[in-house]
Amino acid sequence: MQIKRALFICTQNRLRSPTAENVFASWPGVETDSAGLGNDANVPLSSEQIEWANLIFVMEKAHRNRLSAKFSRHLNGKRVICLDIPDDYEYMQPELIRLLKAKAGRFLG
Repeated sequence: MQIKRALFICTQNRLRSPTAENVFASWPGVETDSAGLGNDANVPLSSEQIEWANLIFVMEKAHRNRLSAKFSRHLNGKRVICLDIPDDYEYMQPELIRLLKAKAGRFLG
C-alpha cells in the first residue's frame, strides 16, 4: 500500500490546515503536513513540501489560484483538491473536523 502524503494549505496556517494535519495524522497509511500561502503564515508553504506531497488539499479556490501562481513549476503531476471550506472555524472546532472528514476523508481512506 502506498503511503498517502497529504499536504493541507490555507492562508495563515493557523486554523484550517493545522486542524486537517492533526485530524488525519492518526489515519493509517497517511502522513500529513500543513502550510499557509499568506505572507505572515505560521508555516509558509515551501517547494519542498509540494515535492514531498502526493495529495495537496487547499481550503478555497483562491488558494488553488495562488498556489498555481507561486509554485506552478513544482505542481507537475500533483493532484490539487479544493475542499471549499471557508475561514469560519476555530482550530479543532468539531464542525470543521466533521467537514474535513467528509470532504478530504474519501481521498485518504
